[in-house]
Amino acid sequence: MLKQVIHKWEHKLARRDNNRVVRPFEWGLEFLKDNGFGYSNFHLNGRSARDVILDFNAHAIAQSSKFFAAPPVSDFQFDGEWLRFQSSVQTPYAENNTVHARFFPVPPKSPDKDDSREAQVARANRRAVLLLPHWNAKLEEHVAVCRLLNRIGIATLRITLPYHDKRMLTGFERADYMVSANVGRTLQANRQAVLDCRSAIDWLMAQGYDRIGIIGTSLGSCIGFLTFIHDERIKTGVYNHVSSYFGDVVWEGITTSHVRRGLEQELGRDDVRRSWMAISPNAYIHRLKENHRRGLLISARYDLSFTPQLSKLLFDECDRHSTKLDRVTVPCGHYTLGRMPYKYYAGYLILNYFRKHL
Repeated sequence: MLKQVIHKWEHKLARRDNNRVVRPFEWGLEFLKDNGFGYSNFHLNGRSARDVILDFNAHAIAQSSKFFAAPPVSDFQFDGEWLRFQSSVQTPYAENNTVHARFFPVPPKSPDKDDSREAQVARANRRAVLLLPHWNAKLEEHVAVCRLLNRIGIATLRITLPYHDKRMLTGFERADYMVSANVGRTLQANRQAVLDCRSAIDWLMAQGYDRIGIIGTSLGSCIGFLTFIHDERIKTGVYNHVSSYFGDVVWEGITTSHVRRGLEQELGRDDVRRSWMAISPNAYIHRLKENHRRGLLISARYDLSFTPQLSKLLFDECDRHSTKLDRVTVPCGHYTLGRMPYKYYAGYLILNYFRKHL
């Protein structure tokens, strides 16, 4: 009974976004040529574009420490609220190449107290969390979580994902280029997000925060988890909505059905999974086998976007490698986790986990 109610509610919430655009399929090899980890075998020489994409993914996974390595940033600009810097991945779109992140320090208990940088760090006990919103999140979404974390003495940096709000392209209403039927551009955008996160962590560390956590929701959860795996400076993480394979989520989920319609002009499900394996959590779980950092994986029992079957594939892989990751399943769906009463339970899980483990 509850399943039917939640599924009906999920479909209703999904239909609110009536500006989804079905874009044509493209391999997008040109977006991968400046890749930063030395892959240069883009000449077809009798190979298909599909073969090149699969070969690129194989090399990226084998050399993921390089693929997800962020070079030092020298142009951090902070005005007291907003942090800005140039992304280490430069795309053809100028708006997308500047990273924006809003900082929420722990406020002083009294307005008369010293609010120097040193005082802010001391109030947070050197603890800071990097927050990654969901796909197509608006500028003010997830700010409430930042302020809740402040209330338990943790500073928070809310980063803008590629192609979102301040980074959105002129004439666009959605962050379509973050996840689209252009295979290469989607790989580039999600790798860019991981590198931007690692650069943001550089800035937090430079401010004196050395107990770093990360939290992501939906697409932000995937990016956050990839960052956690490849950056051992992150002590703990919380991941709202988790899944195993990026391509499978796009193929199955109601949120991305319009992207699937573009992809299926040329590809089947297996091809999509393999084409985006390099940005899939399951490709890297083995890296956590000897790692004792903590993380909380939150899934929704009636999720129609990150389906329970796909979440289970992640859980099974975590069990196979004996990772130190906890998990909670909430009796709701993808959209409804952000609605009453479920959002209050999710908030409790987030705050309690960081209070204990960061």
